[in-house]
Amino acid sequence: MTTLQDRLGRPLETLRVSITDRCNFRCVYCMPKEVFGRDHAFLDRRELLSFEEIARLVSIFSGLGVRTVRLTGGEPLVRRDVERLVEMLAAIPGLELALTTNGALLPQKAQALADAGLSRVTVSLDSVDDTAFRALNDVDFPVDRVREGIDAAAAAGLPVKVNAVVKRGANDDGVVALAERFRGTGHVVRFIEYMDVGHTNGWRLDDVVPADEIVRRIGERWPLEPVAAGSDSTSLRFRYRDGAGEIGVIASVTKPFCGGCSRARLSAEGTLYTCLFAVRGHDLRAPLRAGADDDELAGTLRGIWTARTDRYSELRTAETAALPKVEMSYIGG
Repeated sequence: MTTLQDRLGRPLETLRVSITDRCNFRCVYCMPKEVFGRDHAFLDRRELLSFEEIARLVSIFSGLGVRTVRLTGGEPLVRRDVERLVEMLAAIPGLELALTTNGALLPQKAQALADAGLSRVTVSLDSVDDTAFRALNDVDFPVDRVREGIDAAAAAGLPVKVNAVVKRGANDDGVVALAERFRGTGHVVRFIEYMDVGHTNGWRLDDVVPADEIVRRIGERWPLEPVAAGSDSTSLRFRYRDGAGEIGVIASVTKPFCGGCSRARLSAEGTLYTCLFAVRGHDLRAPLRAGADDDELAGTLRGIWTARTDRYSELRTAETAALPKVEMSYIGG
């Protein structure tokens, strides 16, 4: 199979699939309550891609070179019978199947997801301080219940990573405590610079805690050393010199990695985005429901990817940050 590449020579290797635009949290950097309130109009069920439609598109993407599929949302575990979709996708040969979740429903779902064929899980946890965590999720959800979800996933045999978005003045004072909580557990914590995804989270450059600062703070407590990462990795990796595991930092703002980006994103209603910071996408649901065959859909995907030139993070300015970009909750980060 010929590797499909965009105009900057980047292959298509990873597909992030949002399966719902709904979420049971209202995290201030993603779905702020003043925008996504009680009256917010979420997608109608008929607008969402069915599990069968998702599986068909993923199979076509697999034929074009995709090797990793990550299920996202919104919060993917609020979609009913998500384990049935996992089972359908796990039947596609050669795929690694991951899922990103806020962890709230993992205690009930972890074993079923593992049994269905999920490869690994990433849990979003921005603080281990209960007061700070409740303020960040803005629905008064306790941190201990997310930790129960992490434990349930591990007990089900699923490798776990923990993602933490770091925002100055909101949770940056808890970076060391978060690292400490997962040192020696086998779970890798990845600290993510607060990004200007979407148009509603009030992003300011002053709110960004640079990756170098995060690494320095943790390294002052437990010495760290860099670990070589793969060419397509978004995370800068560091291991504890005492052997207690490793951490990662995702530095999209201060150390852009556009040159290694091999990810496409499919929204819950079937729009394909070639960049996390995209202003517009490509409708796949219309041709899918109009009767296009697999070869026609594959041709459409080839055309979209081979025309791709996105490198937003390398070009970011105060002006680009103000563009009306697709919301993070819409394409799952």
